Amino acid sequence: MSDTSSTSRPKVAAVIVAAGRGERAGRADGPKQYRAIGGRAVIARTLDAFLASPRIGCIVVAIHADDEALFAAAVPRDPRIAVVPGGATRQASALRALEALAADAPEAVLVHDAVRPFVSPALLDAVIDAIGAEQGALPALAVSDTLKRGDGHGRVSATVDRDGLFSAQTPQGFPYPALLDAHRRAAQAGRADFTDDASIAEWAGMAVRLVPGSPDNIKITWPRDIIMADQKLAAESGHFFPDVRTGNGYDVHGFEAGDHVTLCGVRIAHDKALSGHSDADVGLHALTDALLATCGAGDIGTHFPPSDPQWKGAASHIFVEHAARLVRARSGRIASADVTLICEAPKIGPHRAAMTAALAAMLNMSADRISIKATTNEKLGFIGREEGIAAIATATVVFPGEVPA
Repeated sequence: MSDTSSTSRPKVAAVIVAAGRGERAGRADGPKQYRAIGGRAVIARTLDAFLASPRIGCIVVAIHADDEALFAAAVPRDPRIAVVPGGATRQASALRALEALAADAPEAVLVHDAVRPFVSPALLDAVIDAIGAEQGALPALAVSDTLKRGDGHGRVSATVDRDGLFSAQTPQGFPYPALLDAHRRAAQAGRADFTDDASIAEWAGMAVRLVPGSPDNIKITWPRDIIMADQKLAAESGHFFPDVRTGNGYDVHGFEAGDHVTLCGVRIAHDKALSGHSDADVGLHALTDALLATCGAGDIGTHFPPSDPQWKGAASHIFVEHAARLVRARSGRIASADVTLICEAPKIGPHRAAMTAALAAMLNMSADRISIKATTNEKLGFIGREEGIAAIATATVVFPGEVPA
């Protein structure tokens, strides 16, 4: 947010409006937000982008009352996602989702159409940065086509001057209290004709700043949009030279008094515990750094700072799953994960199968792409003295590459 100190990260939530019926895209295969593009539902790809952003906390999705099963099948469970029933209009759905945030109100909120699955991390950041204490932010593209006004009988009545005209996109960002108040006032006034949140903010007297939108941030509206989106993802995954990247991660934690350790997501009885702000799972911490390295996304401390009390005692699968979403939001495919645990005790072999299964679930990949190994330090150094455990991890990720020359 533009008026927030760099030392204090604003609390940002997101509202995803997904209760529409999508008649223009055709109903034969269900609402368009649940149609598959690139083998996954549109709404799942949209949520990936928001879940991958370290700046966004809670996400409230407004869905149609008839779509609970569709949503559950399309979107894996995530503790940051809350679902509310939508209303009869987009405006009513947005208000219900905003009301759901009131108990733990954020400072700012993004409102996004579920059927814009190609929103980029850069656009999310640009909108968040443009939100002010009394100012909204609207991503938009300058209108490039000549505009005509019809007379209602199939004839042109006038040419519209396109200077200063923009086509609006989402996500649209606002200071949360002001947007909630504007929505409530509009509902009380019987106004149900607003087509986006920026128009409600403008009606309520809030300034809205224009942010450069993205031509890739398309809204899936017509049947051909679904076809084109599917072709785009298919081309990215199959008709380009692949960009194969390898990331490495290392972590170490010392022992303290306790009765178990958690390694690669598995609790193992032991006469000591590992010391750390979270559950001190060295294997998963190293793997998180390895995954983040493949897309230049910093390290585990960037996304989950140990100074933040919300991560105290946290299960480290949260970190790995976040890193995997970040990779996939950048169109990466995780090809393999390799973790080496370095310790004198406990014995890893008896738990390797459980660890492999845990990683397969976290990464949503087959067990044959996961390797978990263990070695001792031959009684040398702090590990040899059984003062702690270290881990080394390697992740290989395939990203879309360049078009062949």
